[in-house]
Amino acid sequence: MISKTKRVALYARVSTDAQTTENQLVELRAVAARAGWEVVAEYVDKGVSGSKGREGRPQFDRLLKAASRREFDMIASWSVDRLGRSLQHLVSFLGDIQAKGVGLYLHQQALDTSTPSGKALFQMCGVFAEFERAMIVERVKAGLQRAVKDGRTLGRPQVSQRVADRVLALREQGMGMLKIAKAAGCGVSTVQRIVSEHLEAA
Repeated sequence: MISKTKRVALYARVSTDAQTTENQLVELRAVAARAGWEVVAEYVDKGVSGSKGREGRPQFDRLLKAASRREFDMIASWSVDRLGRSLQHLVSFLGDIQAKGVGLYLHQQALDTSTPSGKALFQMCGVFAEFERAMIVERVKAGLQRAVKDGRTLGRPQVSQRVADRVLALREQGMGMLKIAKAAGCGVSTVQRIVSEHLEAA
């Protein structure tokens, strides 16, 4: 009996436009070639956070729709964190593709969900990805708390009182926000903030 060539779709993602997905794709293409898989499609999301759901990742959404139509037999991705950082999203994703008979290969984890052990490991990877994200959030919060404790200024820099007075004086003359910003040498958003805070305090 001649086995059918496995049709594979590749998925790659980077969080910022400054990064590239090419390294992920090159390695995945090489894996497919070694395994004798046929790469039938490539889906790439650039400048998109893994914390976003499918509605925030256009190519990921296209991938799932194609999977529901059984346009391929397996999805191959570089790592579990390319698919997402929310355990809920990851488990939902795995359930969706498995319901359609589509498998998943993750290169960094050497994981193949067509096996029972692979499916269990995928769910564990999702737990660790979510834990990693939670730790990052906690470190950011701790850093902000230390900055406040040390008396460091956070957020947008404040303008001098002289600039603020000039902005308000020009506003009272009926000048528009854009012209005030040019005259006072600051941004339009700064002008809007000064005027808004003045009105609230009035």
